Amino acid sequence: MLVVLAASFAADKWIPNAQLSLPLLISTVCTATVAGLGIPLLRRLKMGQFIREEGPHAHRSKAGTPTMGGLLVVPVGVILGSLITRDAVASQQLLSLASLTLAFMLIGGVDDWSSLTKHTNTGLTARGKLMLQALAAVVFLTIAAWQGWISSSIALPFGLELPLGILIWPLGLFVVLAESNATNLTDGLDGLASGCGALVFTGLALQLMLRGNDGDPALAGFCMTMAGAWLGFLVHNRNPARAFMGDTGSLAMGAALSGVALLSNSLWPLLVMGGVFVAESLSVILQVWVFKATKGPEGRGRRVFRMAPLHHHFELGGADERSVVPAFWLVTAGLVLLGLVVHP
Repeated sequence: MLVVLAASFAADKWIPNAQLSLPLLISTVCTATVAGLGIPLLRRLKMGQFIREEGPHAHRSKAGTPTMGGLLVVPVGVILGSLITRDAVASQQLLSLASLTLAFMLIGGVDDWSSLTKHTNTGLTARGKLMLQALAAVVFLTIAAWQGWISSSIALPFGLELPLGILIWPLGLFVVLAESNATNLTDGLDGLASGCGALVFTGLALQLMLRGNDGDPALAGFCMTMAGAWLGFLVHNRNPARAFMGDTGSLAMGAALSGVALLSNSLWPLLVMGGVFVAESLSVILQVWVFKATKGPEGRGRRVFRMAPLHHHFELGGADERSVVPAFWLVTAGLVLLGLVVHP
């Protein structure tokens, strides 16, 4: 939290036209307050998380902790972020970005609610959830294409560009789906996804303002309100968590990150800064692929990790949750710095 606050104040002082600290502070205070008032309501509504049996044994004590905390967090960040500018074009972009984020929040909410009503840790089917995500992403990309908001080339470091032409659209769909599910997979330990998300949103805001020509203050401001939203939630989500964000929050986080990256031609910075999200997702893909490829007649296969996603691998290796989460935050902070050094 202190790192994000310090970075925002430093940016306001040293980067021309940067106004990052005010939206961050307002969003953090508002979200912390709303979550503080809303979490007891979630508890009274008996929205307690179910813990999967095959998960780490230490997680069973978390059963019953209120979930769907994203309902308390995402709307605050989105509403404040949508009010960040009066420019007509920028306002339209923020509205479309807000709609994408809220759509993924609703998809995650349906998934969480389905899990609660079934009294299991599984909600929507994987195919059903992916189809809903794809539909929301296609609507967003269609509007962006109609308005000409997304470049057909990907900006790379050192002034390089990767021209994609019409291939930017299937790539854009893949990015939204992959990023939202990667943040979803990262949400497995107290404060892990919220802390990493706040850092990556801050990093994207900083690199947007470092691009020159006064940067992109509207999208940077949106990033900071979202960073503040996750910092405000972290007040209640740090170990021991009083509430979990659920798919309601984690899917929305990834959608917002990918939407900002597509609108601002920041796919490369997102890839670098969100390296922890990428690693978490790849660990699951690799674990499943190797297990299926090596599965014998008895139904057993080899595993690359003790358990996937990656954070569970370290937990089952003996690392305490309170050590794993700060370590992942530290790695994310390092990747954000790297992304700022090699930004387009």
